[in-house]
Order: sequence, then C-alpha cells, then structure tokens
Amino acid sequence: MFKKILVANRGEIALRVIRACRELGVPSVAVHSTADAHALHTKFADESVCIGPPPARDSYLNIPALISVAEITGADAVHPGYGFLAENAEFAEVCERCGIRFIGPPAAVMRLMGDKVRARAAMAAAGVPILPGTAVLGDDTEAAREADRIGYPVILKAAAGGGGRGMKVVTAAGDLQASFATARAEARAGFGNADVFLERYVQRPRHVELQILADGRGHVAALGERECSVQRRHQKLIEEAPCPALSQAQRDDLQARVGAALRAVGYANVGTVEFLLDEEGRLSFMEMNTRIQVEHTVTEMVTGVDLVREQIRQAAGETLVLPADIRPRGHAIECRINAEDPVTFAPSPGVISALNLPGGFGVRVDTHIYEDYRVPPHYDSLLAKLVVHAENRRAAIARLRRALDEFVIEGIKTNLDLHRRVARHPDFVAGNLDTHLLERLAAPGPGGPPLR
Repeated sequence: MFKKILVANRGEIALRVIRACRELGVPSVAVHSTADAHALHTKFADESVCIGPPPARDSYLNIPALISVAEITGADAVHPGYGFLAENAEFAEVCERCGIRFIGPPAAVMRLMGDKVRARAAMAAAGVPILPGTAVLGDDTEAAREADRIGYPVILKAAAGGGGRGMKVVTAAGDLQASFATARAEARAGFGNADVFLERYVQRPRHVELQILADGRGHVAALGERECSVQRRHQKLIEEAPCPALSQAQRDDLQARVGAALRAVGYANVGTVEFLLDEEGRLSFMEMNTRIQVEHTVTEMVTGVDLVREQIRQAAGETLVLPADIRPRGHAIECRINAEDPVTFAPSPGVISALNLPGGFGVRVDTHIYEDYRVPPHYDSLLAKLVVHAENRRAAIARLRRALDEFVIEGIKTNLDLHRRVARHPDFVAGNLDTHLLERLAAPGPGGPPLR
C-alpha cells in the first residue's frame, strides 16, 4: 500500500478520497487555493498545502505545483478525483516520470478512450454497438456529405471533450455549415483541439452508463448500470441505479461486451462507459469516462462496493477480487444539489447562513459545506450529493422526497426546490425518462404539471 496520497482536488470528492485513505490507514495530503483555505478537505486531511490563488489554472490545474507538493510531503501517489486533471494523460505521465503513482488508468489508455473517435472504433471492434457516425471531419464539405449519408438529424461532437461543449444538433442541411464552424470553435476553446465528428442524433434517448473496475491484468468487474437521463444542457442532475428501462438480458449482454472491449485495450482502475438507449430499446456506445464519476455513489449503495477504496487498492497493485457478476440490491437515487438559481440556473456564490442536512435510514449526504461556509465563485457549483437507498424504486422515491424536504440551505440560492418538484412529477415517478425531460416539464402540457 502507498505511504501517503496527495488528493489533487477540492470539495466533496476530496473529502471522499480522504475518508477512503483514512480507512485504509494511509496518510493524506490536501491541496487548496487561497479561496479554499477554510474548506473542510483542508481540515480532515493529515496535511494541507496551499498551491496558489483562486483561478483553477493557477492552483488545481497547476501540474508543477502539484508535483512539488507531492515531492515535498513524500506522497508516493496522487488521486485526481473527478474534473480538473482527472482525465489528463499528460498529468498521469508526469506523475509516473517523477516516481509518483497516478491513481487512474495508464496514460495511453486514457488517451485512447478520451478520444471519442478512437474510442468508438475500439468499442466497435469488440462488438459493442455504436451509432452511425464518422471519423474526424476535415471541413464542412465533408461534413455535409457525411450528414447526407447518415441522415438528418445529426449531432456534431468534439472529439476530445464532453460536458456539452462543442456539441451542436443539426436538423437540416442549411444549418450545417454554421454549426460546423461553431462546434469547432467551441472545441478549440474548451479542449485545445478543434476536431469534431458526426453521429446520428437520437431525439429522445435515455442516458445509461455502466460502471466498471479493472486491474489491468484481464480482470474486469462490471458493477451494474446507472440511469442518468435527468439532465440540463448535457449536465446530469439526478442519477439512479439500476436503470428501470433495462431488462436483465440487456444488462448481461452489455456487461459481457464491455468487459471484452476493456480487456482488449488493457484497461485498469475505474471507468464508466456511457450509452444512449433509444425509444426502440437499442443501446449505442457514446463515450467513456476514465475516472471516478460524480454519481459513483448510487453504484456503491446498490453493490456495497467502496469504489474509491478499490481504486486505491488496484493502483497499489492489489489483485481485483470482486465477483465477476454483481447484482444490484434495491434501488438508489442521487440528486446533485447545486448553488444556482433554480429558474435561470445562474451560479449563486455567497455565505451559507443556515444548514440542515437530512438523515435517517437509507440516506447519505456527501458534502463539503457547513454553516457560515462561503461558496466561492471560482469553481463548479456542486454543494452536495443527496443519495437514498431503499428496497425498490418506489420506496426510494418516497425516501428521496422525505430527505429533500429535510434539506435546508439558506443564504444562497440552490436547486433544492427543482429536485423536490421533479421527485413528485408523474413522469419521473413512472420512470418515463429521457434527456429532454426537464425541457418538456418546464412548460405546461399533457405530460404533467410544469416545473416552474
């Protein structure tokens, strides 16, 4: 096991990693910007070091500063959490060159699966279904020709990114040229890489993802799937496990195909393989995230597997000993509680003047906030993850409603009320989900009462 682990992140995920380190008996080192000097992760780690001013590029994204802290404190491993440098192959390579273990996949595998075009090809070669699409497009003329071949509507995607940046839906040929230019510009600005490609656009898909854990020696455990269809602008808000729309036959087939694909590329550590489920029940590969996910908690609740601890154990060279076929126990749902206006979704930094966290049987809250905590304006707006677990989906929804009603955050605006209304909406309760659910529910219509 490692002598000491540097946690190269902030917020609730930094605390999550620090807790796993504590249970494994491994000292932890927190890093923080000057804006996070009083953050909880700096208090609960064994050591804490300031690495720069508030802008992430000068602190949490500052690779030389992170390596210096690891060397000064004697940390022999780095856990990147999610976001920031978690999927940065260059950071992984620098760590390895400096004799520091990067707790994540090898850099070469990160590059392969982080490139959406190459990842599509690798999955297709292993028999995983993919949507009709293209390689990287050279210009808008090629894009127009390929769009005609695939058939409208199509979607332009950044080859090197995610999170909605560089993504443009095109419904007619006359809109393609402008959308192509905009997608390339967004991809270049967001990821330093202007490459884009085309896929057939699925108009009302469900977003389904498979959690895996591998040791790089041929052992791949599939820990079941998550439903992540409640989204706003490609950003997930509610996740649950298992997916209420998948049959056991689909689940078994998906796990077998993905397991074969990841063994073929030599995958190691945790990862999430994301799919679109269309209205005909067909699954198609979308992308892979080569890191721990925000929503890993719902998988932990239904499997009993501590994914962060397993990340650390696998990175330390321990053999994966999980069962090859893990069946979910009950149902779990997670809500992302954000510091944002529930109507406009504008960020809402400021001081939390009052706080009450929900509790009780089957309720988990992963958070870094406390009363009088100042939410900084410099980072992601995630405040907390509320996770509930019960014997079935109906019971989990009832528990979620109760927990949301107990959750109090004052002094700033949050999306708590939005979550309360979604949890009571007939479409959500019935499991009638797709990635446009919030758009449809934002206005009156036959699908049920509006959210605002």
